[in-house]
Amino acid sequence: MLEFYRQMAGILTREPVVLATVIHIRGSVPREVGARMVIRSNRTTIGTIGGGAGEAKVIQQSVQVLESGQKQQVEIDLTGAPQRETQGVCGGTMQVWLERWQGQSALTLVHQIIAWLESGQSGVLVTPLEAGRSPHLEANPHPPPPTLHPHAFLAPLLPPPALLIIGAGHCAIPLAHIAHLAGFQIVVQDDRPEFASQARFPDAALVLAEPIRKAILRLPAFSALYVALVTRGFVHDLEALQALRRCSTNYIGMIGSERRVKMVLQTFQQSMEPQEWLAFPNIYAPIGLDIGALTPEEIAISICAELIKVRRGGSGRSLSERLQSTQQLPNQQPANRLPSPFTHHVPQTT
Repeated sequence: MLEFYRQMAGILTREPVVLATVIHIRGSVPREVGARMVIRSNRTTIGTIGGGAGEAKVIQQSVQVLESGQKQQVEIDLTGAPQRETQGVCGGTMQVWLERWQGQSALTLVHQIIAWLESGQSGVLVTPLEAGRSPHLEANPHPPPPTLHPHAFLAPLLPPPALLIIGAGHCAIPLAHIAHLAGFQIVVQDDRPEFASQARFPDAALVLAEPIRKAILRLPAFSALYVALVTRGFVHDLEALQALRRCSTNYIGMIGSERRVKMVLQTFQQSMEPQEWLAFPNIYAPIGLDIGALTPEEIAISICAELIKVRRGGSGRSLSERLQSTQQLPNQQPANRLPSPFTHHVPQTT
């Protein structure tokens, strides 16, 4: 969301845009309520509301909104109903609100949104669904989910979650990039300056080339903190976990073989009182989902998949399993899969 509004601000300095917002859905659709997309006069876009013919219709209507300035509500029919012009066969419908943003007032509002998100402040973007009224912000430390009212759509503004990557070795580089694409603010820590550098991690908001205990003290007050331990050994894992004892975290994952993981966790547990150990957040170790990952890039995808699973509350199962369990697909054949040389999760890296 933060990067979305940064790009939107850059365009608004040169030209007006249309902001398309999904305000209501019914049935199976490709995007959730609150999904947004910016459309320019040359029909290029930022973000997506689902792609396909439905998105093409929104882009086409946005050109009219840019010219007239009149707000529009567009229905995207994805039911594949024979009596309607087919826009998709996902099974549901989407209501999309189109509004032109232009001039200094719009740019000021976008800069205000960016400032809130960068400072960790939460709020609500109120979009009136009637002529003559403009969007505005309302402060709210605990904003509700996206909500459609008769005369306005309320969209929560939540600071992006942060991913603290402890260890700046070869797995950390693709992990920082992929997690950045997935919407995480990236912080990288390593006590080796030649590894922990902005040049190696251009997507990172903060790179800390210092011991982990000192780095933890310098962390900003993130609204949601996820931690990936991809260090170079047992001692560094243990030191990182000790430093994290006083941090509020949404996720802690630790790379390593089963033997290394057991040794670290046993030693860490022995350093704590029983009550403190029971209250400590669950440690995902070995880190990542079991997708048979081997290369640093594949391991990074495995880790990022688990981050998204924890953040969004997914199951981690293949999406095809539910359909396969209820019906046999046409010409369906059993999947051919090479056996993984690893018993659990991703392999150990150093």
